[in-house]
Amino acid sequence: NFLCIGFLKSPAFFSEAELEKALLDNLQQFIMELGNGFTFVERQKRIPVDAVDYNLDLLFYHRKLKRLIAIDLKLGKFKPEYKGQMELYLKWLRKNEMQKGEETPLGLLLCSEGNTEHIELLMLDEDEIKVAQYLTGLPSKKWFIEKLHRSIEIAKNINENKK
Repeated sequence: NFLCIGFLKSPAFFSEAELEKALLDNLQQFIMELGNGFTFVERQKRIPVDAVDYNLDLLFYHRKLKRLIAIDLKLGKFKPEYKGQMELYLKWLRKNEMQKGEETPLGLLLCSEGNTEHIELLMLDEDEIKVAQYLTGLPSKKWFIEKLHRSIEIAKNINENKK
């Protein structure tokens, strides 16, 4: 999964805080990239657990899905520990923020680089946590072809494993 955020002025960011600020400076375009139904709730949502404060980068609510959407921004490739961190955030949101009639919160990890095998092994496609690579500009035709071939290979493997 990919999210193109080419509207950002800088092609590279030195910190997650810079990326977050750039997205919030362009909040309307960012929400449009996410899709219809998203509403902004909070930036740097404080998640206190056992006297330790964690901060969720962005918190949205999806009107049609009727659920909170937690977004954590990451520079570089997906790392397995990101899943555990997001699970903590989602469980805290479920316990402390979820309202009657809402569905359970979903998490979205936005990483600047992709590494599909890690994500496949952790089976995040079957979880309440999704991972997407964000792009700050359109990549080359070669990049798209490689991603397409990799996606076809993954789909074939999934179908073979189901049989």
